[in-house]
Amino acid sequence: MSSPLTRQAFLVFFSAVFLPMFLAAVDQTILATATPSIVGDLGQLHLSSWIAIGYLLATAASVPVYGWLGDRYGRRNILIWALGIFSLGSVIGALAQDMPQMISGRVIQGLGGGGLMSLSQALIAELIPPRQRAKYQGYFAAMFACASVGGPVIGGLVVTHYSWHWLFWANIPLALIAVWRLLRLTPKATLEHRHKPIDWTGLVIFPLLCTLFLYWASVAGQDFEWISVTSGYYLLLILLLGALFYRNQHRHATPFLPNELLKNNAIYIPLITSMLFAACMFALIFFLPIYLQLGLKTNAATSGLLLLPLTIGQISGALISGRIMGKTGIPKWIPVVGMSLSMCGFIALGSLTPEPLIVGLLGMLCGIGFGTVMPTTQLVIQTVGGKANVGSVTALASLCRNLGAAIGTALFGALIYSLLPGFDHNTSIEVLRSGPQEPVIAAFQTAFYVAAVIAALAALNAARAPLVHLANE
Repeated sequence: MSSPLTRQAFLVFFSAVFLPMFLAAVDQTILATATPSIVGDLGQLHLSSWIAIGYLLATAASVPVYGWLGDRYGRRNILIWALGIFSLGSVIGALAQDMPQMISGRVIQGLGGGGLMSLSQALIAELIPPRQRAKYQGYFAAMFACASVGGPVIGGLVVTHYSWHWLFWANIPLALIAVWRLLRLTPKATLEHRHKPIDWTGLVIFPLLCTLFLYWASVAGQDFEWISVTSGYYLLLILLLGALFYRNQHRHATPFLPNELLKNNAIYIPLITSMLFAACMFALIFFLPIYLQLGLKTNAATSGLLLLPLTIGQISGALISGRIMGKTGIPKWIPVVGMSLSMCGFIALGSLTPEPLIVGLLGMLCGIGFGTVMPTTQLVIQTVGGKANVGSVTALASLCRNLGAAIGTALFGALIYSLLPGFDHNTSIEVLRSGPQEPVIAAFQTAFYVAAVIAALAALNAARAPLVHLANE
């Protein structure tokens, strides 16, 4: 049995991986409250969802590549390269003059961001046994919650008092500090997978398939009708690419998505839960500030601050989950209870008369539920996958979380914009701000009911998972 990691040793290691994880998480959401200001400067409101989707999609597509590279060439070294790519995207975003340039910068940010979270988590899994990791899981979950939900708070304050450009420029010094801290770590030479072939076909088809599906889900009903020849062409191409990807998955020696891991129900069921949870959580984080600004007429700073209860809820849920897992070693029922609470929160958001205080309190309820999912699913799949596959399963977890976030953001954006009366590509943010509140509130409350259904599916799916006991060594 390995000797327990001291708190001092853990904090030294945590200080090295904290910033990469924080940057990856905060940049998923920091532009949520800044989006109306960015649209006001750059125009093209109908493309605004892709500020988030472009980042999340690029992150999802690049995560398995980082898992492969980290296993072969050392996770610390590849993590430093990921920070460089992330910084380049930040510079492009800061200098953007129109929406396509902004989306391009966010895509490049995402290509770097895919390695920041997954490689940091894989480094953690190398050092700390699962049962001990549960003891410290609250640190990571609290960081993720603060970054994910604190992002809109920071974004709202910066936009209100300065400019959205600073949300990109601030990443550069933080990335440099992260590189300095990582260089002080001694790299671990775990290169047992170096000679395994990479699945280039899957690497190309998977992100293309995701992009086409998300683009179709985002613009159908706006650029073209859901039932139309154009929509049919997109669906046909999606089905063909899906068939090619499925065929390649079962023929390649080391496929893009590892089949032997995905066949294990103790791995694929938590991954599905993680995807459904992310669809709910990120849809709430991205669209709640827009709902508050357009429906309740709050400013960017206030809408960001109203997300603080959601942050508090997530941290509380994560800390409670970590304590329960540390004592019992049994995580199964924690996300079931958690996502049931989130479902109740969404139903209330869709039913009650919207007031800022009520929205904040219900956000806290949803956050408590969200906080239970990430720490439990992460530990379960790393335990079941074993040390030899820690890079692969961690990459799969990040892939599913980011893919769920991208799909949720795209679908909720398409739903909300389709329900706004008279909305089209030429509708400006000022028109919606000055218009009546009732149609905006009705559109968002419908979306909250849909989120409640997804949260219920997440709880039911989590209940299907087999019972797993966390190892203490």
